[in-house]
Amino acid sequence: MRESVVSSKHRFFESTEGSNKSLDEVNGSIKVPKDAGFLRTLMAYTGPGILIAVGYMDPGNWITSIAGGAQFKYSLLSVILISSLIAMLLQSMAARLGIVTGKDLAQLTRENTTKRVGFALWVVTELAIMATDVAEIIGSGIALELLFKIPLVVGILITSADVLLLLVLMKLGFRKIEAIVATLVLVILGVFSYEVFLSGPQMSQLFAGYLPTTHIVTNKSMLYLALGIVGATVMPHDLYLGSSISQTRAVDRSDREDVAKAIKFSTIDSNLQLTIAFIVNSLLLVLGAALFFGTHSTVGRFVDLFNALGNSSIVGSIASPMLSMLFAVALLSSGQSFTITGTLSGQIIMEGFIHLRMPMWAQRLLTRLLSVTPVLIFAIYYHGNEAKIENLLTLSQVFLSVALPFAIIPLVKYTSDKKLMGEFANKAWVKYCAWTATVVLIGLNVYLILQTLGLI
Repeated sequence: MRESVVSSKHRFFESTEGSNKSLDEVNGSIKVPKDAGFLRTLMAYTGPGILIAVGYMDPGNWITSIAGGAQFKYSLLSVILISSLIAMLLQSMAARLGIVTGKDLAQLTRENTTKRVGFALWVVTELAIMATDVAEIIGSGIALELLFKIPLVVGILITSADVLLLLVLMKLGFRKIEAIVATLVLVILGVFSYEVFLSGPQMSQLFAGYLPTTHIVTNKSMLYLALGIVGATVMPHDLYLGSSISQTRAVDRSDREDVAKAIKFSTIDSNLQLTIAFIVNSLLLVLGAALFFGTHSTVGRFVDLFNALGNSSIVGSIASPMLSMLFAVALLSSGQSFTITGTLSGQIIMEGFIHLRMPMWAQRLLTRLLSVTPVLIFAIYYHGNEAKIENLLTLSQVFLSVALPFAIIPLVKYTSDKKLMGEFANKAWVKYCAWTATVVLIGLNVYLILQTLGLI
């Protein structure tokens, strides 16, 4: 009797000291063909990349991209391109780390630190996930208000119940989760492709925007927006997530060719899906440029954008309630897709940094409640004023900036370690590019923090 009471099956908290598998319930759960053709093999590895890509097109990035287009037309498209290339480099490294070592970034970082440092890193990274969660909560709550006229406070409470969503999805299998997120991303891509098509962008100027210009550095306002785009590109939780879900495919690590194949196809998957994120972010900026450049309209918030798309005096003859509704649908889709990736990231860092497992419903509920609480307090205090509530987005970016070095520095360090990675360690040019990108990203984030706090 006593044995059954203390068994791990009945424990609320469970130590993972004896478990080396990341996301144990889905680790190696998806079989891949051994001698299949290129396309069939790629399809088997396709999926984790789309979960990663969600973090690069979340509502927190929307305002910056659209505002960049509204203020400077197509000039900042080059910044989106460079940011996307950096993201592809780092996420391919994260996938390779997980495939080669069989451990995720949180586990490896914890192994090389003390228990206290591991706990501190867990707190910082958990705050980063919560900060990203704040953007999704605000976005989803506002989307529900715009679509269904649900009061914002009620909409925020509804988003806190999405813990039930992942619990159901996990029962269906990881491939089903990948498919659902892919569907939500396709909705976002479809909505903004349609709206950009209607807006009639100037194609020659659009493609010219991907070429960097000195104006980005010399124009202070343009530089600030460029820093915002680059600084918010790499989400810390995505690096932990990428190193873990790359292990959902069954790989024989004793077989050098099997490992090499897994790295190859996981990298292709990651790059393809991040290309979709690049397209979405480009569409957002192009939409801002085509509809709002030169109009002197205010498009700094979700509600402003929703209203502007239905206002013919701002966007011209294409204005319609349908365009506004499509924008709200895309916003809701983005929020719900992060529900899944945020939950998985929370589980990865909790098990990796502090060797602790909680039931998924408890872990998700705890993280979600901590994220919902400040938004809910603001919503009640400001009587549902969307503009005031969206000010929380600025504060949330500070937490993301603080957490970034704790994820990106270990990633580059471990993937460059030949003792750990063997022949799959970073090549010299990859290592130098990665360290350069790391220094640039950290520098930009420090600059943004100082600007946000009014210190410069």
